[in-house]
Amino acid sequence: MNENAAPSSLPPILSIFPLTGTLLLPGTRLPLHIFEPRYRNMVDDALGSDGVFGMIQPFAPQPDNFPQAGAEAARPDLYDVGCAGYIERWEKAPDGRYLIQLQGLSRFRIKEELAQEKGYRRVRPDYSCFPDTAGGESPQPDRTRLIQALENYGKRQGLTIDLKQVEPIPDPDLISVLGIAMPFHPAEKQALLEAPSLKDREQVLVSLLEFGSEEPPLDPEPGSRTLN
Repeated sequence: MNENAAPSSLPPILSIFPLTGTLLLPGTRLPLHIFEPRYRNMVDDALGSDGVFGMIQPFAPQPDNFPQAGAEAARPDLYDVGCAGYIERWEKAPDGRYLIQLQGLSRFRIKEELAQEKGYRRVRPDYSCFPDTAGGESPQPDRTRLIQALENYGKRQGLTIDLKQVEPIPDPDLISVLGIAMPFHPAEKQALLEAPSLKDREQVLVSLLEFGSEEPPLDPEPGSRTLN
């Protein structure tokens, strides 16, 4: 695979990739298979500049994230908070598809949506409301409580969770890794993303593990949305 260095700054105009149920957090990595023409265009353009684009969720969950006929023209409402990342590793197939690894850099809030570029959406982001670029906070989570909550969650949901795989995860990474790995409802994933601090994210994660169920929460909206 090809590799890229981290950018020296965050772009003032950010291309975005709306994807239901996908959680990218600062400091985490997200593998992606890019096959839609508009998002192949987006990756082409990103690789030609700073390598950065943003992950964000549609406000109404999309059932399968696969494009339907005419989907290129669709502009679903979006949550107004996402996470920008840079293409750390990438490989382009002969047919134009990409396999990439995205490294989370910083959360952002949408200030304004701009005109589309080659089919993909672009926004003017505000990074200042989330001063949590990778390498910022290093919280010490309540590991005992998290592991117990994880074990109980697995039993309630009928999931097989190998706790031995959790043991080597360092404390600073544990909250993000569990938040990404658990099959939470998209609105619950958004709540984890929008938690003001990593300590707040730990509290959200513990609540979801201790009290979560297969049903979405009564009030699934953790923040405002952007209407387009």
